[in-house]
Amino acid sequence: MKRYLLFVLRIAVAVSLVLNTGCWSSNEIEDLSVYVGLALDVAQESKFEQGIEKQGASYPKHNMLTATVQIVPPVTGKGQKQGGTSSEQATTYINEKLTGDSLIQIFRQFALRRDRPLIGHHLKVIVVSSELAKRYSLEQIFDFVLRDNDIRPSCLVLVSHRNAFESLSTSEPGEIPAIYLAGLVKNRYRSNKIIPPVSLIKLDSRMQSGSSFLLQNVITSENEHKFSGAGIFKGSTKKWIGELNEFDLEGLSWFSFDVIGGAVKTYAHEGYTITYEPKRSNSKIIPKVQGDDISFHIKVSSEGSLMEDWSFPEIPSSEEYMRELEKLFEKQVNKQIQQVLYKMQHVYRVDVGGFNEQLRIKYPKVWNRVKEDWDETFSSIPITYEVDMNITDFGSSND
Repeated sequence: MKRYLLFVLRIAVAVSLVLNTGCWSSNEIEDLSVYVGLALDVAQESKFEQGIEKQGASYPKHNMLTATVQIVPPVTGKGQKQGGTSSEQATTYINEKLTGDSLIQIFRQFALRRDRPLIGHHLKVIVVSSELAKRYSLEQIFDFVLRDNDIRPSCLVLVSHRNAFESLSTSEPGEIPAIYLAGLVKNRYRSNKIIPPVSLIKLDSRMQSGSSFLLQNVITSENEHKFSGAGIFKGSTKKWIGELNEFDLEGLSWFSFDVIGGAVKTYAHEGYTITYEPKRSNSKIIPKVQGDDISFHIKVSSEGSLMEDWSFPEIPSSEEYMRELEKLFEKQVNKQIQQVLYKMQHVYRVDVGGFNEQLRIKYPKVWNRVKEDWDETFSSIPITYEVDMNITDFGSSND
């Protein structure tokens, strides 16, 4: 019996040795250039490119866009990057850019200046400048990116208010801008100025649907970055046509996204600051059809805390006073909704609030009749709204 068990054990060990062999086609990470960020801008040749072209190092192309890749150098020793000088050893990333008219050709050109090929398996974020997206459709700009098997479809897509390459730079020691930007979307539970993240696969889906959509906008100043508003992309052209500011996004979030954080600030009659923090919210976009007439009604309800009141040193117990504050907060949210609806219908004439989806679900026949020119139809549709705010507590303070 013991001999039999020993024989079985030997066979099991032999099989495990065969199954646990390494991948014959693997590439060591030290032999690759792993890029985590990609910025796409209107063509602007670097001094390096201008210099080498004067020496005849060029190929037939039109300068249409500039691609900046953010590479994380492999670590070979404690606190050192492979091949780095003493000044380079403290660098946590390297930004390199090339210009051309074909993104895949640009990527292949990097093989002429880097001894390690680019690998996009860990790409975290793609930032496209609004100026580039104004000139060319996102279908053109992202055609190669959507075809490339190296790039994961979960990659975050953002739009930059100015040059996209600026968003991949920082003066913060040890920080990698691409990873920093990808992490900002996790703060949605703290702010209703952040839209649900748009990944590469979601972007492709929205472009295929033909509907207008938003991309989170990132702005840069002094090598520091901030999410601020959202870029608007026309469904028929897939081009950037304008943007919503932070105040607009707050209004849009009340009826288009789940408000799971943030703050509503307004002022009491005496001019003192009062602030409400939503804890729970619910919204409905209700389509109504009568003959050929289409209209929408928005219902928003929220429960939350009175988190700041500069008009009273202590927590008030008056029910009448609390109802008065609720009306003030409702007025503020109404103002936010009114402003964003005005911009959607009369400034940009696009539906980026999901009204089309609600009409499609409830009245599919009507939707099939109007979907071809929906943005234009939407711009003249009557929309009413009502807001109900309910203060349920005063934070951690007691009466």
